[in-house]
Amino acid sequence: MIKNARGFTLLEVLIALLVFGLIATAAAEVGSQYISSYERVRDKTLAGWLADNRINELRLQEDLPGISENSDDRDYGTYRWQVTTVVQGTEEPSMRRVEVTVARYTSGRTEATPVHTLSAFLGEK
Repeated sequence: MIKNARGFTLLEVLIALLVFGLIATAAAEVGSQYISSYERVRDKTLAGWLADNRINELRLQEDLPGISENSDDRDYGTYRWQVTTVVQGTEEPSMRRVEVTVARYTSGRTEATPVHTLSAFLGEK
């Protein structure tokens, strides 16, 4: 029998496994939050561009847009979006308030989830 044999006890191994498990769980949570944050920023950016494009389309029209509300679906990037445009009158008859809401269709859902809203005022040229 060797009297000076050295090694880890069962308790030391269990504590090491517990510490490793806690670190792995924390790392997985941070990774999950990073991916979620990335997706949120990506969606906000694309939705912002879509809303800005829609308002610029209205600005480039020859006439002031009529008071209305309409929605259309668009493919932008690799996603399907719903762009809702609301044109409202103002106290000044030669101006309109425009609000564009962009929502993204997620896989497996028929309803779009709102991502971004942009408002602007348009006037006669």
